[in-house]
Amino acid sequence: MHWDFALILLFLGIAVPVLGRRRVRQLMQMPSTTKMDRLSLYASTLAFQWIAAGVILWRSNAHQIRASQLGLAIPNAPLAVSTAVVLAALILLNQIMGLRRLVAQPEKIHGTLPQLALKLFPQDDVERLAFFALVTTVALCEELIYRGFLQRVFQGWSQGSVVAAVIGSAVFFALAHLYQGRRGLVSTLTIGLLFSAIRAWTGTLLACVVAHFVADITVGMLAPGRLRAGLAKIDPQAYENKSDT
Repeated sequence: MHWDFALILLFLGIAVPVLGRRRVRQLMQMPSTTKMDRLSLYASTLAFQWIAAGVILWRSNAHQIRASQLGLAIPNAPLAVSTAVVLAALILLNQIMGLRRLVAQPEKIHGTLPQLALKLFPQDDVERLAFFALVTTVALCEELIYRGFLQRVFQGWSQGSVVAAVIGSAVFFALAHLYQGRRGLVSTLTIGLLFSAIRAWTGTLLACVVAHFVADITVGMLAPGRLRAGLAKIDPQAYENKSDT
């Protein structure tokens, strides 16, 4: 086991979940967020993602891991593109249906994740542009980190076992989203297993990156309006947009 890979795994498996949960607790304690709060959070996340991806590419190159071994090549373009289209369509449908179910049960909007969404998601065009950059970055960097690097590392350590690689990368991906609570942990583990299996099948990150982007951009752009509409069903005075747009 390379010492630098071991350090990266420790950071991803321990530091990232702990820091994520601490940040979410801080946000949930805030009665509301300002435009500057949201833009600052987007900027810090952008920086962290690119730094993490850069370190991983650096250390992978140092150990002569090729770009194709990280999923950064497209060995079968027709398969990769068709899989990306189908997976993105399924993810889009799932996100839209999930939002509809949430609005149909307004009492659930007071849960942690919906309230977190109201504080984090963009509320004007400037924030939407910044959020678009954030979602693009997260889709690229997280897929490289979890489905590219970690999946390659686990496959190497397990002497080529695809199953071990898929499970290992999915578990770490779920841990990174520990701040979403038990339900979020289960859902991200499921998504992680699906994405990891598709990455192994197609030999590329393309479908995973596209689907990841579609999932995040859909909920980020649609959720704020849908959630406020749901709150209005409970009480027209239940939610006041206090952000400084």
